[in-house]
Amino acid sequence: MGVRLRFTLLYGVLFLVSGIGLLLIVAAFGVRASRPAGEPLDPAAMEQIDAAAAAHNRQLLVGVVVALAFMFLMSLLLGRAVAGRVLRPLRTITAATRRISADNLHSRLAIAGPADEVKDLADTIDDLLGRLEESFAAQRRFVADASHELRTPLATMRAAVDVAAAKPAPPPEVVRLGDRVRAELDQLERLLEGLLVLARAQHGALDGRTPLPVRSLIPAGTPLAGDDFLTVGNPVLLARMVSNVVDNATRHNEPGGWMMVTLSPGLVVVENDGPALDPGEVATLGRPFRRLGVSRTRSGPGTGLGLAIASAVASAHGGSLTLQARPTGGLRVEIRLPICPGAGQESRQAGSPRGVEAEVERS
Repeated sequence: MGVRLRFTLLYGVLFLVSGIGLLLIVAAFGVRASRPAGEPLDPAAMEQIDAAAAAHNRQLLVGVVVALAFMFLMSLLLGRAVAGRVLRPLRTITAATRRISADNLHSRLAIAGPADEVKDLADTIDDLLGRLEESFAAQRRFVADASHELRTPLATMRAAVDVAAAKPAPPPEVVRLGDRVRAELDQLERLLEGLLVLARAQHGALDGRTPLPVRSLIPAGTPLAGDDFLTVGNPVLLARMVSNVVDNATRHNEPGGWMMVTLSPGLVVVENDGPALDPGEVATLGRPFRRLGVSRTRSGPGTGLGLAIASAVASAHGGSLTLQARPTGGLRVEIRLPICPGAGQESRQAGSPRGVEAEVERS
């Protein structure tokens, strides 16, 4: 039961109770006595007076009931109108708050009016939005700073390993250690890149949105079926999302198994016929560092961020990512993306992210 309906019923009950009290008072003073005081009358006259008084009382009772019913209906109509008037500022605040997202935290409600409780609520929400905007800005600055500060020591360590391995006739132990350190640095660099992309997607840093065909996001050579559609978003992040899901389906497939990408308006489905999976564990794969068969304290192939990045990118673009264990084995990943409204055919020829695949590493 909504607030407006509760207010309407409350107003109606209050009007009804007040009306009943008022009409009872009027009826009490309006009822005629069947035997007026004075000289005694003959029986025929008394019967006429009694009959007239009874008819008058019945007429008055009918009028009271009709007036009460009419008053109750009017109280409901007036109560609904008054409740709507009272709640109109709250509906305005709710609609304005829903339009504010991570992409437009600079917007404010800016409700005008007297300094009452509604105005205090709107001002409090504006203050909260201001604090959220500062927090998001600080997180984005941290992501940007971390991308530079953390890559510098990695490059320094990689250069030191290369210099040590490039010396004339290095000991075999140095060569093996250099190869091992270089592999760990590669893994750490992939992990860092994945964390930066995940933070970028989660905090709404989606610059460069453009209409683009979803078919152009599919890595070359991937089995593909269905009808293409246009979506709007960041080409690099969307390509990263699709490539992560396709790479996950390929890497965790059975030897000689199949993998298929199917397109339909607003939907991208990636399936494989890998081993049977636990539905409970599959539901957690969209979280960071969750990998089937690999504990959080044990290393394994990949970084455990691929599907988490894909889920964050889909959510940042107004879509969603759903993971399901196939009954016959393998994984089914459904990516829902918004369809680009009113995009022309020329958008299908432009904005292909094939050229940016080189800068999108798979996690």
